[in-house]
Amino acid sequence: MQLHDFGFINYAVLFGYLAAMLLVGVYFSKRQKTADDYFRGGGRVPGRAAGVSVFATTLSSITFMSIPAKAYTSDWTFIIGQYLAIAILPLVFYFYIPFFRKLKITSAYEYLEARFDVRSRLFASLSFMLFHIGRVAIITYLTVLALRPFMGIDPVVLIVLISLLCIIYTWMGGIEGVIWTDVIQGLLLSGGAVLIFIMICFKVDGGISEIFTTTAQADKFFPTTQWRWSWTDSTIPVLMIGFLFANIQQFTASQDVVQRYIVTDSIKETKRTLITNAKLVAIIPIFFFAIGSALFVYYQQNPSLLPAGFNTGGILPLFIVTEMPIGIAGLIIAAIFAAAQSSISSSLNSISSCFNSDIYTRLSK
Repeated sequence: MQLHDFGFINYAVLFGYLAAMLLVGVYFSKRQKTADDYFRGGGRVPGRAAGVSVFATTLSSITFMSIPAKAYTSDWTFIIGQYLAIAILPLVFYFYIPFFRKLKITSAYEYLEARFDVRSRLFASLSFMLFHIGRVAIITYLTVLALRPFMGIDPVVLIVLISLLCIIYTWMGGIEGVIWTDVIQGLLLSGGAVLIFIMICFKVDGGISEIFTTTAQADKFFPTTQWRWSWTDSTIPVLMIGFLFANIQQFTASQDVVQRYIVTDSIKETKRTLITNAKLVAIIPIFFFAIGSALFVYYQQNPSLLPAGFNTGGILPLFIVTEMPIGIAGLIIAAIFAAAQSSISSSLNSISSCFNSDIYTRLSK
């Protein structure tokens, strides 16, 4: 495996970002006086901040790197899932937000005990916690796996670095600290995606028009073969059904998203949360898919720059480290760290809120 020199300046930018996240946790630790402050933010979180947090939570580092890789090797069909998340918003607006706000709950699964019994509540809560423990492990491992060839840091050290920092600022800052670090991380990863695409456009002969033309000629947007029904392949009709139910589950029954509905001071602000998320979902994923298409054209024009036998899953980190200016590369790698940490910290806080509300407080003597 070939290791690329990341450079002192890039490391300085990366560790500067990590230190800033810790400082945010320290700042919000001063506001954590009660359990309501820690798990519900005391109702102090603005709707727009919560909306950016929802976006950053659902967009992990795996998405940050896998979407460009998917567009590079295949096509844009998976973008369908992003817009189905917007399509279900009327359902969430008119039914679920008033429902959860009226209940004044900390855990999304408290209602199950009132409606059914404590076993239903515990089963749902434990299922959520186990799922997110596995999700945290997968996000951490795959992020390190993708970045390992480009950073001269031992993988175990990288895992500890990502995990320990997330634990510290999540533990100190509570949900309010998590949301505001998500805001920073969400803006960083969104700005990073836009910046990467712009820089690739400058490097491609013919610019954005050549990227669009070559991608269309290669039939890498929405191939006609993807519009058919299939029982075995991820075609567009299959993806629409799958993403529809996945998004309904995430926005109506997943603690990490539902928790954002109760951190604002009014239903109006909560609705603003989802409107902000919808705006970001409508725009930013386009850039991630466009990056994949742009990389396809760039390396088609410059095949000698692509190492022999290279795993295309790491195509985006390869371009960042080898082709982007010093300092900017560190900033973009920091954005990948941000995408990982935003998802991990949200999972950690939501796991702790479920454990505290559904198990410790409910069952403890």
